[in-house]
Amino acid sequence: MAAVTVLAVLAAACGGTEAPAAASPAPTTTTLFIPEAPETDVPPPNANGDIPPGRAPLADSSGRESVPSALVDRFWPGFAALIPPEQIRSGGPPPDGIPALDEPVLAPTDEIDFLADSEAVLSLEINGDARAYPLQIMTWHELVNDTVGGVPVTISYCPLCNSSVAYDRNAAGRVLDFGTSGMLYQSSLVMYDRQTQSLWTHFDGLAVIGELIGTQLDFWPMAVVSWEAWRDAHPDGMVLTQETGYFRTYGRNPYVGYETSERLLSPAFQSTDIDERLPAKERVVGIRSAGDAVAVRHAHLEEAGVVEVDLAGVPLVAWNLPGASSAIDAPELSNGIDVGSSGVFERRLEGRLLSFSRAGDGFRDAETGSVWNLFGEATAGELAGSRLRPREFVDTFWFAWGTFEPTSSIVPPLG
Repeated sequence: MAAVTVLAVLAAACGGTEAPAAASPAPTTTTLFIPEAPETDVPPPNANGDIPPGRAPLADSSGRESVPSALVDRFWPGFAALIPPEQIRSGGPPPDGIPALDEPVLAPTDEIDFLADSEAVLSLEINGDARAYPLQIMTWHELVNDTVGGVPVTISYCPLCNSSVAYDRNAAGRVLDFGTSGMLYQSSLVMYDRQTQSLWTHFDGLAVIGELIGTQLDFWPMAVVSWEAWRDAHPDGMVLTQETGYFRTYGRNPYVGYETSERLLSPAFQSTDIDERLPAKERVVGIRSAGDAVAVRHAHLEEAGVVEVDLAGVPLVAWNLPGASSAIDAPELSNGIDVGSSGVFERRLEGRLLSFSRAGDGFRDAETGSVWNLFGEATAGELAGSRLRPREFVDTFWFAWGTFEPTSSIVPPLG
């Protein structure tokens, strides 16, 4: 369990010099493990050999490997499985029915005119390359295969479990491309890679059935923030545009009312009992590291502004500012309830342990009085120009976090 310290405070934000690009953190790495596949005389499933009636051929990939396809038949007896294949259930659309974006069109920050200030975007920065992926687009596509700062990545967003994760596509000796399988595991997106058509759980980036079973993707830190906050902090950034090649009503919410409903979209998508320590749809900020995990209750973080935790021996700070609307609430995304923008960072900077407080539209450290913005950049004071090291975290619903991180502690601790 994580050792937890809670701190709530205040401070005043002001302007300052623009922080230089910090060295990007290494992605979170997890051990690779490969279960042994059982022997069978049953012929393996072929990607497009026998296409069931009503289903189109799968998206073509020049890197498709000649291996059995878990996407076509996850029940093939020759597959080992990390989860029971019957717990992976159809969500309705066929494979690629929700189309991933493979050649995303991006534009400079100052050319974007289709986003309201409160709309949420996914914020990712690697090697000084800062990009924003609007949720008004991600809700319709869920996956973007991109290259950021020279690193091949997949940006993922699952509306049903309300979670976003960025993965390094370098895995198992090749660069993978991902598509949507049309299936769900515990109400969470199941992806497939186009090279081997193995099945992967979105929430933890793990190949659970297929050729690459046991392969764990590396995470890159990514945050859900308001367009206004991202735009102001990244005037030279790049933004995913509505030029996707598909006709969708971007800006309209296909999941109206899901944020505030106590129910999951369908109980049939949940194959095991939900952890009842918190309400299923309560928002949490989930942080995981080295086999340890903690869930910071979102309502507490919004009220406190700053919460400090120690996770796997590393002092961290989670913070939140108001101003970002939920993408799964109102018919128009910009009218969703305010769920704020969050960030998680290491508190130790060049050997000095910092403590933080919130005030106005920023944060202040108690040790030097320096002012910090939402993205962990010191904008004024003794430490101006410094940047905190970001940590991977997930803004999500409790039912998903509790399912994938069942030993997680909770902040504040329950009664």
